[in-house]
Amino acid sequence: MATPQPPANYGAPATGAPYNYPPAPGGHPAPGGYPAPAPVGYGQQPVCCRVCGGQAAADLKVRAHMGILVVMKFEHLKGPFCRDCGIAVVRQMTTRTLCLGWWSPLSLVIFTPFTLVWNLFVHRKLGKLPASAPAPGLAHLDAGAPVLRRPVAYVALIPLAWAVWAISQIVAHAA
Repeated sequence: MATPQPPANYGAPATGAPYNYPPAPGGHPAPGGYPAPAPVGYGQQPVCCRVCGGQAAADLKVRAHMGILVVMKFEHLKGPFCRDCGIAVVRQMTTRTLCLGWWSPLSLVIFTPFTLVWNLFVHRKLGKLPASAPAPGLAHLDAGAPVLRRPVAYVALIPLAWAVWAISQIVAHAA
């Protein structure tokens, strides 16, 4: 009885991709010996929502910012999210930013506006996704009321009113 022999290239360094992934269908190695990029979806699992398992999901990052005098806290939650779960997360983190994000000078001018604009773009991308059903036994997050219908979001008016007053005082004394 013959003993099985290892392949001829056993122990030789791997060629191609650094982790020896199969080459893309019909792809020839690119310069440097790495295979050409694979088409979207090749060898990948379908993207599903991290909360409910819905199939129509996008891999997005939602941000929140809290600025308290000299201490700042940056938060983010990375998807993938389906439309309903993602909008719920955007509403929650945007409301938190509107309430707690304005209480330091740098936050008032730079970080909170950036975070709000970022979340606006994420919300628009999520709104373009088709509706998806949650996986069996799971449910979508409750989106709740829109951000501007949440009373906590209007706490942002306090530091904004202070900033407008401070700027008007500086302009009045300069004139």
